[in-house]
This record gives sequence, structure tokens and C-alpha cells, in this order.
Amino acid sequence: MNIPLKKVFRRLAASVMLFTAEAILAALLFISLVLTFLAIAHYVLSNNKNSFDAAAFEFVQTYVSNSTTKVMLFFTTLGNYQFLVLANVLLTLYFLVIKRHKWYSIKIASIALSSVTVMSLMKLWFNRSRPLMPLLEPARGLSFPSGHAMSSVTFFGLIIYYVYKNVKSRVLKIILIAILVLLILVIGVSRVYLRVHYASDVLAGFFAGAIWLMISIWILKKIELYSKRELNDVVEKVEV
Repeated sequence: MNIPLKKVFRRLAASVMLFTAEAILAALLFISLVLTFLAIAHYVLSNNKNSFDAAAFEFVQTYVSNSTTKVMLFFTTLGNYQFLVLANVLLTLYFLVIKRHKWYSIKIASIALSSVTVMSLMKLWFNRSRPLMPLLEPARGLSFPSGHAMSSVTFFGLIIYYVYKNVKSRVLKIILIAILVLLILVIGVSRVYLRVHYASDVLAGFFAGAIWLMISIWILKKIELYSKRELNDVVEKVEV
């Protein structure tokens, strides 16, 4: 009897330690994201400095060409709200109809809608104007944080989360996550290249998107667990 009990205890202890480590890492990551976003906002708005943004524009200027512009226009389209609305709808239908995973479809719709709301409120709050000399056409709306950067993080970041949790092959998991991270970064770079956002807008959008994605996933997981407990209680009462 002692041997099975020891095994159970060891497994339980290992699970608790793993959960604690993951929780601590998640908390540290979240705090780091929040502090970095606040530092960028303070640097850009309170101190009214633009040396970093000017240096970023000078750097990308050396790579401007017709072929590069076409590539950047393609990637910036992947962060447009028109594309992301369609992508969110298709992904929601995929999980709802094909995978029959109700909670992932709820997560996609909830995170998409809430992130747009949060982004719009932040833009109004910070009220930063767009760069004055766009490469092609001026973009409408306010500049800080970048909507393309924030939306790409929340959408593709949720796919990264799904891949991390569900893809079994370690090699395939690393490849897919690397591709998605690179895609997010290139979308952000495209906004600076086209001079419709400052580099600080894009960085703030990345961090804001990651923050909101973590908050949303945490809240939705709590709701999911609560709903499952309530459903189990109802089933048990019916069976009794």
C-alpha cells in the first residue's frame, strides 16, 4: 500500500510544483509586459521624445524600394481589420463546426471584440497623431498604440496558444510558433516601413496585445471551469 501512495504523492507534488512554476512565470511575464508598456507610454507622451522613432524611420528608409514596398503592403494587409474580421469569423466557424470546440470559438470572438474595444479606448486616451510624412497614403485615425500590432498579437497569439497546448510534435510546434511570431513582427515592421505608425506605436501595440490576450485567456478559462462545475452539479442532481 505504501508504494502506490508514494507514487501518488510524488505525482501530486510534481503537478503542484509544475503548476506553481507556470503560474509564477506567467505572473512575471504579465508584470513585465505591463511595466514595459507603461514605460513606452511615459517615454512617448510624458517626455515627448522622438529620437527612437526618428532613428527607426531612418533605419527602414535605407531598405525602401518598389519590391520591398509590395512585400510590406502584403504583410500590412494581414493586420487590417477587414482581413482580421474575416479570419476571426472563419476560425470561429472552424472550431464551432469542424472541431466542435465551443470554448475555443467563444474565446476567438470574445478576444477579438474586446481587443478592438480596448484598443479604440486607448487610442482616444493617448490621442497621438499619425506620422506627418507617410510613404504612400496617409492612414486614418490615431496612432498610439498601433491597431495592426495589437490585433495581430491577439489573433495570431491566440493561435500560438492553441498550437502550444494542442500540437503534440515538439518540432512542428516550434516551427509553427516561430512562423506565427515572425508574422506578427513583420506586420509591425510594415507599419513603420510605410510610415503610418511610429516604432513606439508598434512596440506599445505588441505589449498591449499580449497583455490583453493573457487577461482574456485567464478570464475565459475561469468562466469555462465555472461553467463545467455548474454543469456537473446539475447532472449529479438529475442522476440522484
